[in-house]
Amino acid sequence: MADDSDQEKTEEPTGKRLADAKKKGQIARSRELNTFVMLMVSAALFWMQGGAIGQGLIKMMRTEFQLKRETIFDPLSLMQHLQQAMIDGVMLIAPFLAVLLVAAILAPLALGGWIFNWDAVSPKPEKMDPIKGMARLFAIRGLVEMGKALLKITLVFIVAYLLYNLFILELLGLSDEPLTDSIAHSLNIIATCFLLLSASLVLVAMIDVPYQLWDHNKKLKMTLQEIKDENKESEGSPEVKGRQRRMQMDMAQKRMMAEVPKADVIITNPSHYAVALKYDQNGGGAPKLVAKGVDLIAAQIRNLAIGAEVPLVASPPLARALYYSTELDKEIPQGLYLAVAQILAYVYQLKTAQQNKWAAPMPPGNIKVPDEFRQD
Repeated sequence: MADDSDQEKTEEPTGKRLADAKKKGQIARSRELNTFVMLMVSAALFWMQGGAIGQGLIKMMRTEFQLKRETIFDPLSLMQHLQQAMIDGVMLIAPFLAVLLVAAILAPLALGGWIFNWDAVSPKPEKMDPIKGMARLFAIRGLVEMGKALLKITLVFIVAYLLYNLFILELLGLSDEPLTDSIAHSLNIIATCFLLLSASLVLVAMIDVPYQLWDHNKKLKMTLQEIKDENKESEGSPEVKGRQRRMQMDMAQKRMMAEVPKADVIITNPSHYAVALKYDQNGGGAPKLVAKGVDLIAAQIRNLAIGAEVPLVASPPLARALYYSTELDKEIPQGLYLAVAQILAYVYQLKTAQQNKWAAPMPPGNIKVPDEFRQD
């Protein structure tokens, strides 16, 4: 067998290959998408809550940093004010940080889902090899990462330059505004710039997501030999399946042959086809086909029937029609009721004649089989 390394991985990964890779933590991930989502959430929150944060900072400065003379010279009071200022600052930004934490958890769900695997984060010696590290740096993936970094720098520089030209006059005018208005205005400018700078990275995310999906799929592609080996592993080798099928066929044939002595009549071709019918007069249903076969199996059915004294009736068109239209242990189709009824009527006449030692009746001739059932 040829070595798998000599074969090209041209086949799409199977469901099992994808599931095994996911268990190992190997899923498509886009750091650019996660970064973009985090930045946009941060920028949107800052843009919406910037004013409230600014007002909170002003209030905190007025209450905690405008101190009386005796407070300034009291070390204990200073520490209390500093401690309270830290608590107020944390409480001020706590909702902001909480939303960011939720965004950090949910962002990976956008591509690949959230999964944790120790194999993915465990240290690997080959990753510490400087030679292999240089090889990865100049590989296609390394070049793509470098291209994305250059694209991000370019986008941020262009957008920052445009924002600078747009807001430079407002920034210079902040010194002429009252302190509280100046703080609120500056926070509004910062939030707007932050939001627009973050939005500019959507282009990088739009490029990175398809690339990561393509790269992940490429890594998991399989050779024809790998697919064959996987099929053997999951379903068993063709040889084993072949033996199982033969055993099942042998068992089914034995069960079928066991029904031949219980049949009411064997309709033959007379040499190539043989079908065994059984009719339960008290059951209310149609006759059932309990055995059928061609050539060698047909000969075995005839021999068993002769040994069990089951009548054999030659009717080639009807034998072929029953063989092809009726499955084992199934009732015959309605279109063949009349033809089979003629055969069964002859069988019952024959049994009556044998019991009373009368002359055997003539077998039915010219049994008509509907055109839709004929297999000439």
